[in-house]
Amino acid sequence: MAVLKGEGAMTGVNLIAKVYKNGVTKGGKSQYADVQLDARDPRGPEQTNLHLRSDQVQGEDGKVRYRNGVPYSTDQMEEIARAAGPNTAPILNKDGIEVGTVYGFKGNVMPAARGTGLVVNTKSVRVSEFVVDDKTLDNQFTSMRAARASRAAAAESQAQGPTSAAKQEQAAEVDEPAVG
Repeated sequence: MAVLKGEGAMTGVNLIAKVYKNGVTKGGKSQYADVQLDARDPRGPEQTNLHLRSDQVQGEDGKVRYRNGVPYSTDQMEEIARAAGPNTAPILNKDGIEVGTVYGFKGNVMPAARGTGLVVNTKSVRVSEFVVDDKTLDNQFTSMRAARASRAAAAESQAQGPTSAAKQEQAAEVDEPAVG
C-alpha cells in the first residue's frame, strides 16, 4: 500500500482510479474503486505498491490475492469522474471488451476511518497534472516493479557493504614493511 509520510505528503496527490463496471454494490449506492498514486507523481517512483489500499486475502483455492478496492458512494464517484473530465481511458479485458474506466485526477488523501489504507477526500478533487492513456496501467506496474528491484538491490548492497568495508579497513591497518 502506498506510504505517504511527511508534511503535505497527502495533499495535492496525482491519482488514478480503476473503476470496473461490475463493481457497483447491490442497491447501487456505492461503487468499488481501486485508487492508486499515479506513478508519475513525485511521490510515486520509490513506491513498491501504489494502491491506496491493499489487503491480503486468501481465496477459496488457497491462493493469496490482494483486495485493493474501496467503496465510494455514487456521489463521490461522480465527483471523481467530474474532476477527471476527459482524462480517462477504457479498461479492456483480454478479448478487447471494455469492462471499466481509468480516471486521472488530483486530490487530498487521508487515512481510512474504517479498515486500513488511505481514501480520497472527494471534496478536494480536481484535474490531474498527467494525462491518462492506454499505457497508464502498464506504467503503474512497471514503476512498482522497478521500485521493488531498486529496493532489493539496495538491501543486497547494504548486506554486502559492511563486510567489504571491514575488509578495506583491515587492509589499511596492515603495516607495510619498511624498506631500507
